[in-house]
Amino acid sequence: MNKSNIKRAFGYLKFRRNFIRYSLNKARSYEIVLFWLKSVLTRSQFLILSGILVGITCGLAGVILKSLVHYIHYVITYKVYFEQQVFFYILFPFLGIVITTLVVIFIFKGQDKKGIPVILYEIAQNSSVVSSVKMYSQIVQSAITVGLGGSAGLESPIAVTGAAIGSNFAQTYKLDYRERTLLLAAGATAGIASAFNAPIAGMMFAFEILLVGVVFSDFIPLVVAAVCGSLISKILLQENVLFQFKTRNPFDYHNIPFYLILGVLCGLYARYFVLIAKYIDEFFHGLKLTRIRKAMLGGAILSVLCVLYPPLFGEGYDTIKAITNGQMQSVIENSLFRFIGYREWVVVVFVALICLLKAFSASITIFSGGNGGNFAPSLFAGGSLGYVFALICVQVGATDVPINNLVIVGMAGVMSGVLYAPLTAIFLIAESTSGYDLFIPLMIVSVISYLMAKWFSPISPDLRKLAEQGKIFTREHDRNLLSLLHILDLIDKDIQTVSQYATREELAELVRVGRRNMISVVDEDKNLVGTISLDDIRPLLFNPQLYDMLTISNLMKVPSVVISDFDSIVSVVKKFDETGAWNLPVVKVSGEFVGFISKSAILNSYRQLLRAHSG
Repeated sequence: MNKSNIKRAFGYLKFRRNFIRYSLNKARSYEIVLFWLKSVLTRSQFLILSGILVGITCGLAGVILKSLVHYIHYVITYKVYFEQQVFFYILFPFLGIVITTLVVIFIFKGQDKKGIPVILYEIAQNSSVVSSVKMYSQIVQSAITVGLGGSAGLESPIAVTGAAIGSNFAQTYKLDYRERTLLLAAGATAGIASAFNAPIAGMMFAFEILLVGVVFSDFIPLVVAAVCGSLISKILLQENVLFQFKTRNPFDYHNIPFYLILGVLCGLYARYFVLIAKYIDEFFHGLKLTRIRKAMLGGAILSVLCVLYPPLFGEGYDTIKAITNGQMQSVIENSLFRFIGYREWVVVVFVALICLLKAFSASITIFSGGNGGNFAPSLFAGGSLGYVFALICVQVGATDVPINNLVIVGMAGVMSGVLYAPLTAIFLIAESTSGYDLFIPLMIVSVISYLMAKWFSPISPDLRKLAEQGKIFTREHDRNLLSLLHILDLIDKDIQTVSQYATREELAELVRVGRRNMISVVDEDKNLVGTISLDDIRPLLFNPQLYDMLTISNLMKVPSVVISDFDSIVSVVKKFDETGAWNLPVVKVSGEFVGFISKSAILNSYRQLLRAHSG
């Protein structure tokens, strides 16, 4: 052993001794090793190591969840005859939503915030600090919901779980905001990569959705996390569990008109999907029922839908695989439509209905109390839409219709319009189908759908409310930084106040001993009446002939604009711009005066944030 290795080993033993002796927290042995590695590695090296560890952990989490849910669905779908399956379709979706709600109430103490908007909120408003509970709560809840037939996807819960793992890893090793945000995104990237075995799609998801408005220069940890998550999925998951489609047609540029029409249809359907989700959300929020009763109502409706249309049971990926493999007849045979018979018009009606009803079943699952996301529903609906469109084209006499391609590309189109993530959709389908030769139709359909969605609503409806409140980042970087400032932190409460009935002598004494340029005039209830500036007093103080004018009523000015303690910082900046003032008073809703906010305080805080958040 050379001197360098001896020195390194001695250094580690010394670090371990000091860590155990002086650390306030008890740490596991591997944590001591990682703390030591952090002390000897460069920042970039430690971030790459962190990306690998987070990627492996999140990949394993995704594999466990996908395997568990797939096994339940496999038993129900392939080990049980249709007559017995009906019993599962009646009971399981109902139980899934109700049990998930009970778990949220009694185990997770009512903390049911879910979905990507929660992570975006944590990035913007909580310095990328995600509760450690979310490292396992989303897996438990979504496994129950989707495993028992909830018509939603596992990918969003996996992404939230990965984000929580990345954030908590960064918190454990005392990393700063930028590094914490990077590992949070790396965890979500690895989760998506493991769910779809699509590392590039995982990275696109991070860039398009999670890291919007965040400035950073490191991306290697995202790459290694995505690769690790995808490799874990590839190694541990069986091929029938993976989201993969082998059957497709070669791309023919003569088929471009099909893809142009499909892009428009996907855009219209995506709008339909988000509107149905909005109405279902408002419906359940408006019900004056307990959470359990809402879950029972939603579960009952979902069970009825699953009995009538079994493909709505669970994620629905098996149905899309059956369609692309030419096994549509087996799907019909596993439903009540078997009694009508297998005819072409029956197939068109059946698939069209499940396409339309998927928006209802997914929204009911999520908003009545279940846990899941819109990745799988949008992909399922897109594949169904593409299949219906292809069948109709065949029926009207079109030749050489690329049926499988329209199914595959339709998935990307609807996902792009629903999630506002065209790049994620394009690379996800390209990687899942090994269909890189389909990039042109994928781009055509996804971009058309996305542009139509943006035309209907510039911001994703899921995020609009939070964006308008300034609680998540948008593509306006200046606005993002301003949203991190809080009015209560900027108020100068070291103020001088005087009663509106004060005498000239009292005012003069306050000016003599005061250290502020502004004096607030208040009434007996401490409500703001007006303000007095020392700039207006000085000419009177040094001119004895004008001394009689030195009264509150003569000097006081009623402020044209006041700031409420509930105003957003963006609206405060707008008020400064409109008035040209350098100081503005802050009052509570009751009218009680709180203090002043100065433009310089906002600028200084903004400058500090800019330095902290720029990579």
